[in-house]
Order: sequence, then structure tokens, then C-alpha cells
Amino acid sequence: MINYFRIRLLIVLGWITIPTAFAQDQVLTINDSYELARRNYPLIKQFELIRKTEDFSVENAAKGYLPQVSVLGQATYQSAVTEFKLPIAIPGAEFPSISKDQYKVYAEVNQTIYDGGAVRTQIESQKQSALVEAQRVEVEVYKLNERVNQLFFGVLMLDEQLKQNELLKKDIDLGIRKIQAFIDNGTAFKSNGNTLKAELLKTQQRAIELASNRKAYLDMLGLLIGQDLAESTVLAKPETLSLTGEISRPELRLLDYQRQNLDIQDQLLKVKNRPKLNFFFQGGYGRPALNILNNGFDPYYMTGVRLNWSLSGLYTAKNNRALIANNRESIQVQQALFLYNTNLSLKQQNADLIKLQKLLESDDEIIALRESVKTTAAAQLENGVINTNDYLREVNAEDQARLNRILHEIQLLMSNYNVRTTRGQNIDQ
Repeated sequence: MINYFRIRLLIVLGWITIPTAFAQDQVLTINDSYELARRNYPLIKQFELIRKTEDFSVENAAKGYLPQVSVLGQATYQSAVTEFKLPIAIPGAEFPSISKDQYKVYAEVNQTIYDGGAVRTQIESQKQSALVEAQRVEVEVYKLNERVNQLFFGVLMLDEQLKQNELLKKDIDLGIRKIQAFIDNGTAFKSNGNTLKAELLKTQQRAIELASNRKAYLDMLGLLIGQDLAESTVLAKPETLSLTGEISRPELRLLDYQRQNLDIQDQLLKVKNRPKLNFFFQGGYGRPALNILNNGFDPYYMTGVRLNWSLSGLYTAKNNRALIANNRESIQVQQALFLYNTNLSLKQQNADLIKLQKLLESDDEIIALRESVKTTAAAQLENGVINTNDYLREVNAEDQARLNRILHEIQLLMSNYNVRTTRGQNIDQ
């Protein structure tokens, strides 16, 4: 018992230190986000409620094995009673008359000897129903992964755009320094420098806008995972996952559990139509008791075994089995529809992956060419061959090429994780 409480204490302390450690490190992975979002989701509490409901239901069903006690009473008045009449009179022989008002109060105890498996099957039914309800919740909780993907990779996109914006500022600063030398020497107009300075202010405005959007995304992600995420929080860029394996979504497991539940319902139909054998003991007090010749109040008891075989269930057994078969077919249709839609989504996502991979390959070539042109333009600007507008055009062209690569790279990574989420496989970094 002491060891048990020690283990519980360690678990509690571990849960307490997780948020603290996260707050100190300020590094968040996508797997952390999945787990924290799951813990923070209000619906997760439903699992505990389902478990408690299962415990209560199973316990109640198991009590069917216990002796069943009932107390009954009745008072009746009947129009006629048994009378004793002899063909000849016998001197000294007197038969009592039975009252037309009769009373009875008794208790009966029934103990199941054989119930055809009714209690056992009912327990299995309660457990399976709990599995179905828990899996319904799991289906809803699993949808959090898609929301985590959108917010997590949205922040990564903004991080990369902020980095690129800083590179753009450096290129413009370089142009300002070079043109300023011409202005100081009187070989260039001041307006040329002002053009670059205006562009620099635009990059600073863009930095403010990107940082604001990043904070908004972080706030939404923090709300989703139940953590206060500071602006300094670093989101670890996840690795590309291998996309193999079968579809293993919670929805499919839910359909399997529903199918198993129908099997148990079919078993309950069979149990319902089986004979039942009980031991019983009945004790009471009434007038008349077991001896109908005694018109007074007397206690009595009787005991024995009782066979009960209700055949009324046979009337509806065929239709009930047909309903179960119909529900099985309905589940099969739902499964086929789900796999159909999921495979369509996977086909589209895989097509996006191939497209983005090809775009990335050409992005690197475009960036290399644009960087070469920009470097040449910087030298030409320094030598007075081109003006500031020509230089800005080449700088912005390279910046746009790099932004396109950032967009394609993050989209490829996000699509990679979306495919894994659509497949329903565990995500391991």
C-alpha cells in the first residue's frame, strides 16, 4: 500500500513538472502539441465518465447472480369458496366454512441456477457499449490533430518569412550604403536614397505584421494546448515522415466495436429464448394458509425449484435477427464510404506532395539565378551603371523567389503530416 501511494505521488509530481519544464525551455515540438491538445480538450473528461458508467452498469448486471428478494401482499374478496357437503349427515362431524375475504403477505427469494448465460452476456454488452461510446469520443478528439497541424505549421511559415524579411532588410541596407556614397560625392540624387529608405520602412512594417500574425497563431495554439506561449517560444521544425502503412483511423475502430456490439446483441436474442431454472423459497402469513381447511391466519412456507421458459420471444426472433443483419450491412456501407472518402483525400494529398516536391526542386534553381542577378545588380549599382529602382527590382525578385521556396517547403512538410493524420498512424519524430 505504501509503494502504491509512492507511485501515485511520483505520477502527480511528474504531471506538475511537465508545464514548468516546458515554460523554462520554451521549445515546443509537434508531438508535444498533439499530446497537450488532447489533455486540454474538455471532451477528454468524457472518458472518465464513460469508465464510471461502465463500472456501475457492469456491477448492476453482475448482481443478477445474487438472490432476488421480493415482498408481496394481497387482499381479495371472492364470490364463491370451496364448500364441503356430504351426501349423508355424520353425527359430530363439522367442516369449517372458508371466508370469502382472504389475505396474504409473503416474501420470496429466488436464486438463479441456470439463466442461459443472460447475466454474463449482459455484462459483455455493457462493456462493449462502453467501448463504443469511448471510441466515439476518440473520433472527436482525433480531429484536434488537424487543428494542431494548421496552427503549428502556420507559426513555422511565419518564422521562415520573418527570417527572409531580415535578409531583405540586409540587401536594402547594402544598397542604401552604396548609394549614400554617391549622394555624398554629389554623383547621385538624394531621391535615389529615399527610394531605398522607403523600401526599408516597408520591410520593417512587414516585420511588424508578420510578428503580429505569429503572436496571434501562437495564442491560438496556446489556447488549444492549454499553455501560455510567450513570443520567444521556439517551435521545433519536425522531420519529414515516411508515408507507408494501411489506413488506421479511429473511425474504423469505432465501426469494428459497433460490429462486435451487434454480435453481442445477437447473443442476447439467443439467451432470451432459453429456459431459466431458479431455486426459490417463499414464506408468508395469510388466511387461509396452505391448509385451506383452517380458516384462521397461519404462517406458511414452501421451497423448491422453478422452471421458466418464455416462448413469446420466438414470435419476434426472426425480425430481430433481420434488424441486426440490416445494421451490420449499414456498418459495412459506412466503412466503405469512409474508406472511399479517405482514399480520395489521400490521393489529392499525395498529388500535392508530388507537386510541391517538384516546385521545391525548381525553387532552388530560381533562387540561385536570382541571387546571381542580384549580386550583379549590387555591383552595377555601386559602379553607377543602374539606378536604385533597377536594384530594388532584382532584390525583390530574389526575395519573392525565396518566399516561394519557404511557402512550398512548409506546405510540403504540412502536407506530409496531413497525410499521416489522414492515414491515422502514430506520428513519431
